[in-house]
Formats: sequence, C-alpha cells, structure tokens
Amino acid sequence: MKRVKHILLCIIGLIGAATASAQNFNDKLMNRPYADLRRWHLGFSVGLHTEDLRFTHNGFVTDEGETWFMEQPSFSPGFCVNGLFDLRLNDYFSLRFTPGMYFGNREITMVNTSDPETPRLKQNIKSAFVVLPVDLKFNALRYRNSRPYLLAGVMPAFDVAKKRSDFLKLKSSDIYLEVGFGCDLYLPYFKFVPEIKFCFGLADIIQHDRPDLTDDPGTLKITQSLRRATSQMVVLTFYFE
Repeated sequence: MKRVKHILLCIIGLIGAATASAQNFNDKLMNRPYADLRRWHLGFSVGLHTEDLRFTHNGFVTDEGETWFMEQPSFSPGFCVNGLFDLRLNDYFSLRFTPGMYFGNREITMVNTSDPETPRLKQNIKSAFVVLPVDLKFNALRYRNSRPYLLAGVMPAFDVAKKRSDFLKLKSSDIYLEVGFGCDLYLPYFKFVPEIKFCFGLADIIQHDRPDLTDDPGTLKITQSLRRATSQMVVLTFYFE
C-alpha cells in the first residue's frame, strides 16, 4: 500500500508541475481559444496502469487440514492505449467514450496459513482487456491555458487473453466504476491532457466452476478457498486532443 501511495504522490506532483508550466509558458496568449466550443472532437491516449485483485476468503479447510490465503504482494505496470470521442453537452459537462486496450499482469501468491512451512504457490495472470469506458466529464472554468476537470463513469471490460488451466481462472468480462481527475493543457496546436483514474470492479471475477480440475483436488483447493475476488485499477493516461 505504501508503494502505491508513493507512486500516486509522484504522479500528482508531475501533473502539478506540468500544469504550472502550461500556465507560465506564454500565459498572456490564449492557445486554441475556441477549442471547447466545438460540438464534438476526437483524440487518442497512451498510458500506464496497475491491476489489483482484492480477495474475500471463505475459511475452507481441506481434508489435510490446510487453509489457503491468496494475495497480490506487488504491482506490475501495464500499458494502455485508447481512442477518444468527446461530445460537448454544455459549458461545463461533456460525455466521453474512450474505447481501447489494456495489457497487464497480476502476480498472485498463495500461502497455507495452517502450516507456514508449506512452500508458497505463485501464479502470473496475464490480461489483455478490450475496454469501453463511458464517462461524464465536469470541467472547471478555464484559467489561462489550463482547465482542470473531474470525471465519473462506467467501464465494461472484456479479457481476450487466452485462458489456461491453473490454480485460479478469471472470468472474461467485468464492469468497473470509474472516478478520476485531470487537467486540459492548451498548447498552440493541440490539447495535452494528463489524467488519473481509479477503477473499481463490481463483479466477482473468479471462475468457481472448474470441471477441468475435478481430478486435481490439490489445485482445486485454491478456488474452493475463495468466496469472491474483485478487480481494481489505477490508470495514468496522457490524452492528445
């Protein structure tokens, strides 16, 4: 958790520095003064994200007296790329559709809490999400060449990575609630927009029905130890509009 906080503080610091630079650079000249009056506009983004799994255990005990606990001890950065379709609703609100792809992985560690001497099990879960976020964006008043904003919305996600039989198997679809913030920075020829978004999965993404493991109780015990698991993401993107 401390590592995530440090990363977020660094990201916020970078965005703050970029905003200050945009305000100080030629601040007497309003770049692209009519950009926000267009009914709709297009763009694209590239960025980084981290994926997390939050596990809820059920206390299952195997015939051998084992109790297994799952966790994700670290975070690996993933890559994302999105398109942007922005529809202006009024001076303060706009509706955004940002379809794209998220590529990442999650390293899961499984521990037998009833016997700490038991070797830990590990699984690397790779993902390739097709995402279809729809967000409502609330824009503050423009100040010189910057304009901060808040956003909230939903993001259906479909994992198209090939699934294989392992300790844990995740479902191929999920839906996230999104909240975030960013700042439009008006440059002479385009808008540069750094944004941080927090995504909270709503569905249990563990595949509990595992007929592929019927004859392998030593592997099935991991799934049997879980009541549910939900996904979370922190996404840092840079839009070019």
